[in-house]
Formats: sequence, structure tokens, C-alpha cells
Amino acid sequence: MGEFRVSRSRHIAAPLEQVHGFVDDFHEWVHWSPWEGLDPQLRRTYSGAARGVGAQYEWAGDKKAGSGHMEILDSTPHEITVALTFTAPFESENTSYFAFSPSADGRTDVTWTMTGPQSAPQRVLFTLIRMNAKVAKDFDKGLAALDAAATGRAPAGA
Repeated sequence: MGEFRVSRSRHIAAPLEQVHGFVDDFHEWVHWSPWEGLDPQLRRTYSGAARGVGAQYEWAGDKKAGSGHMEILDSTPHEITVALTFTAPFESENTSYFAFSPSADGRTDVTWTMTGPQSAPQRVLFTLIRMNAKVAKDFDKGLAALDAAATGRAPAGA
């Protein structure tokens, strides 16, 4: 079994602590996640810690939004690791990593990476439907929205 990897980066015009706060708190994801708005009736459940390690988020929606859950496994000032499990429309277990690097101008370089196992049939299917390119496009959209959110205001829990 192989592994897929999708990674995108963006230079965000906000300090590291502020950008980090939007990723470290699942309640803030509604302001920047590229998948927000796919299903206006999406059901969200938050549990575990309020933010950081142990924070959990579960969603259930229509065919576009699917369903699944996430949990923050590790959170340091420079990296957040999220376990991501999709239960519909397909099942998969992946890991997302967010790396934060402050720049000299007070901005933050953010890299969003997702990895996961990929069987030979999945590799063929993902190639045919250009899944990696679609995810990369979604990551670019999400990072642009994260930039807008982080430059527009501080996260609620900060």
C-alpha cells in the first residue's frame, strides 16, 4: 500500500500566534475551512478539550459535505497535527499537519499537508478524478480564507 501526500503553503499577513489560534480551535474553522458552505444543514458536534490537544470535531452532512471526525493530536506553537477520519461518502483515515513559521516581517508562513494510505485501486481512481489536484485547490482556498480571517480579527478564544 502506498501513501498520498498533498501540501500547500501561504504567506499570511498576521502574527504566528493569531494564525495558530484559528487552526487550534475547531470552532474557528467555520471562518476559513474550504468545505464550509457545502451543506447549509451541516450538523457539527464539538467535544473534548476546547482547543488544542484533545479537541474533537464531528460533522455529518449531505453527499457533498460527507461525514467524519477530527481530533487534534499534537499542538505546539509551530505545528498542529490532526487525525482526520472520513466515514462518508467514503471511508479513510488521514493525518493533516499545519506548520507555522514566523517571518521577519511579522507575518506567518503556513503549510497545510495531508497524508494517508492509498491502495493501488485508490491510486488509479484518484488519478482519474484528479483528487490530489482537487484537494490542493481546496487547500489553497482554505489558506486564503485563513489569511482573511487572521488578518481581519483575533480568534475568539485568544
